[in-house]
Amino acid sequence: EAEKIGLNTWVIGGYVRDSLLGITSKDADFVCMGDCLPLAEAVANRLNAVSSLAVFKNFGTAQVKSGDWILEFVSARKESYRSDSRKPEVEPGSLEEDQLRRDFTINAIAISLTGPKAGEWLDPFNGLEDLKNQIIRTPRDPHATFSDDPLRMLRCIRFAARFGFDIEHDTFEGIRTMKERISIISGERISDELNKIICGNPPSYGFKLLYYSDL
Repeated sequence: EAEKIGLNTWVIGGYVRDSLLGITSKDADFVCMGDCLPLAEAVANRLNAVSSLAVFKNFGTAQVKSGDWILEFVSARKESYRSDSRKPEVEPGSLEEDQLRRDFTINAIAISLTGPKAGEWLDPFNGLEDLKNQIIRTPRDPHATFSDDPLRMLRCIRFAARFGFDIEHDTFEGIRTMKERISIISGERISDELNKIICGNPPSYGFKLLYYSDL
């Protein structure tokens, strides 16, 4: 469908990460170089899931649900944040700017789906190497990443607990430094992440990271 529309599109994020780890996932993110809505609409029509199409114009995103699948579409963007909110102000950006705004290098790996480079990896922050070495790190300065969205500190520990990965030194120190920023996150979002940490194997690893990071 992206080829028909002429929209350069990549699959990115957790679906790529989980596929590389041999984990089955039915939650896929697609980033488009341009307006993603026509692609989301075309995919919804193709899957007979028009009634399950949700559009979020303020953020340039759309979601299609079909059976067990959740497909997220986003127009490539860059973001800026206010100090008292994790809701970003967005504007169009390049693919690399879109990858840079993501939480961790292992979640910023993209695979091209269109054009002559279809099937090629785009990995500007060495997420493939971090995946191989079982490391969680931010694609940019961790203080900026965690200041923008403090929930990422809990997500960092949750991913480490889920996969049994280590947290890179500067990233872990970033959590220790920015821990007070967690105060702007709602109790519901915090409890959701804690519940996912409890599902780690073993959950004690996640709680040790919470303890030693002072989070």
